[in-house]
Amino acid sequence: MTPEELRSFADAALARLQAAEDSTAIDEIEAEVLGDSSPVTQARRSLKDASADTRRELGSVVNEVAARLASKVGERRSEVEMAERDVRLASERLDMTLPGRAPARGAVHLVRQVWDEVVDIFIGLGYTVASGPEIDTDYHNFKALNYPDAHPARLETDTLYIEHGEDPEGVLLRTQTSTVQVRWMEEHEPPVYVVSPGRVYRRETTDATHTPVFHQMEGLAVDESITFADLRGTLQHMADQLFGPGRRLQFVPNFFPFTEPSAEMLVSCFSCDGSGCRVCSQTGWIELLGCGMVDPSVLENVGYDPTRVSGFAFGMGLDRLAMIRYEVPELRYFFSPDLRILEQYR
Repeated sequence: MTPEELRSFADAALARLQAAEDSTAIDEIEAEVLGDSSPVTQARRSLKDASADTRRELGSVVNEVAARLASKVGERRSEVEMAERDVRLASERLDMTLPGRAPARGAVHLVRQVWDEVVDIFIGLGYTVASGPEIDTDYHNFKALNYPDAHPARLETDTLYIEHGEDPEGVLLRTQTSTVQVRWMEEHEPPVYVVSPGRVYRRETTDATHTPVFHQMEGLAVDESITFADLRGTLQHMADQLFGPGRRLQFVPNFFPFTEPSAEMLVSCFSCDGSGCRVCSQTGWIELLGCGMVDPSVLENVGYDPTRVSGFAFGMGLDRLAMIRYEVPELRYFFSPDLRILEQYR
């Protein structure tokens, strides 16, 4: 290719570069005009076989054309990249004057609301909140609480046992938070005033009123000269705080291995004040919890002297209390991941 042809080729290439509108087009033109098979490169290779005069003239033109093309390719690439960046920034621009999108607001779970409210009532009375392991021993869950070896609650049909150690029934998922009370008494001398909320587990088939995991809160008071009257006064205060002042209580004799005497406590319906409604199943009363005076043998099991101290204990299902409080028809609603269910009770 002659010097004139090289200059004409360069002029045409520069015109194409000026018209290129994106980086891809510039890369293609650069490969055509400066690549291994381009006329400029071929002309440079032909110099070794040319005469001295031709080499001097053609070499000068090759260097001039190559420099012009390389410089223009760089300039045009910078211009196009800046234009592409401006377009991209414009498309990604945020209008800071627009109102923000508020995130969806959550709410405390109903069971947790009741949990916190009951705990606050007893903290106000001077009680301590205690917690313990959800996997515990047969001793803390049954034996220390005066359960006989043949008690039905010990059966695998009722209790979830853990494979651990040599005893197949030595470790289990706790069936009640009474285990926390036993552990607390083993580590603390009287007086004892504790509440122990937490998850408990039983082998239950899931239905409207049963689930294999649920929430319970138990209370314990051990001191000198504790009587059933102290238990009644404490539970009266709790009922008044939860359901409004003036609640009437009813204690129905019952049996629990760890208390003697024992009772089921009923509270007059907060919805109809005892006249009968859907909340209380037309009875006027709501069965709320089990309670009683701590059995002397339980005090002996933890190293207390039952001739010197006495105590009372009570336990309630927090899930059931939330069902009553908010008129939730099924217990399993509390464990459903469907937010449409939980949002109804926000």
